[in-house]
Amino acid sequence: MNLRRGRQRERQLGRCLPVAPTSSVLSDGRCETVVALDTPSPVELDDTDLVGALTTNWNVAVDAIRYVPKGAGSYHWVADVSGAPQFFITVDDLDTKPWIAQTRDSSFEGLRDAYEAACALYDEAGLAFVVAPLCGTDGSIILRLADQYSMAVFPFVEGRAGAWGDPISEPDRDALLRELATLHKASAVTSVRMARRPLDLPERPYLTAALDELDRPWRGGSLSEPARHALTAHAREVTGWLDQLGLLGRQLGEAEETAVITHGEPHPGNLIHTADGLRLIDWDTVALARPERDLWMLQDGSPEGLVSYERLTGTTINEKAISFYRLAWTLSDIASFANMFRSPHQETQWTRNKWKGFQRLLGGASSAPYGML
Repeated sequence: MNLRRGRQRERQLGRCLPVAPTSSVLSDGRCETVVALDTPSPVELDDTDLVGALTTNWNVAVDAIRYVPKGAGSYHWVADVSGAPQFFITVDDLDTKPWIAQTRDSSFEGLRDAYEAACALYDEAGLAFVVAPLCGTDGSIILRLADQYSMAVFPFVEGRAGAWGDPISEPDRDALLRELATLHKASAVTSVRMARRPLDLPERPYLTAALDELDRPWRGGSLSEPARHALTAHAREVTGWLDQLGLLGRQLGEAEETAVITHGEPHPGNLIHTADGLRLIDWDTVALARPERDLWMLQDGSPEGLVSYERLTGTTINEKAISFYRLAWTLSDIASFANMFRSPHQETQWTRNKWKGFQRLLGGASSAPYGML
């Protein structure tokens, strides 16, 4: 294998997936089997395309690859070498990256910059908790697999993967806050191009289009009309939340801003619990922003709250920024759900779960990355 990096990476094997009732778990916590969830692979791609890309672009000969039906907007496969999992393949859908750009070419360029930033954080800043992509034989870290899709290859990390809504223990919470503090202080030591996140809602066009079409039928599928009626019933509240987000954004924009490198989505679904500590995956959202872009997920309302982070960094948490990012995430979910129900879709367990989430958010609930113990 010829996987070149700025410095030699250690091989970390065995990323484990969330366990379904029909899968089995080994005594050391590793997954023995991977069972289907609910996200089919894109019909435009074939496993032979990925195997060929691994051979040609990463000089890797694999025994087999297995699809992992997990995630949204990205698709994943496990690649085995000599009978053991060695690599984790991610194929990104360039049509589903509104926080990066609105066109496929711009999304590809922004995704490349984000992955290069992750590599710099691992290689230059020495942040061992960053799971960054591996370089190909020509030094590139991302391949334009097709017009709509890109491909990256990652080491296969051994540990227990989390899922959205999982609770977090106090030791893990403290560990994650330490990692985020280290990440945020690493801003001055990386030397790659990195986007700055504006104080706005990237999915605003989706939500505006849905609100503008409440007076005509939605014909994407069986949940289109129920979704239209639900949004109609809460249109005034949603419009008010958009106004509130705009006001918070303007107030924050007028204040002095401290921009740091943020992950953007340090929720439990992007954590792997390993013997050596927590690992953070999915760095396509990395960007310069206020530290609260990461921290709102861990603001639990307790008296201690984010005090340990403030001690580590000397940064005073801005509660308006916490409110902004929490509301922005909720509105992002509402916008994405509305766009999905307006678009062609089939009613599956996955879409029914999204429908329940849509109703809950319209009813005033906030997105809650971490559950309660």
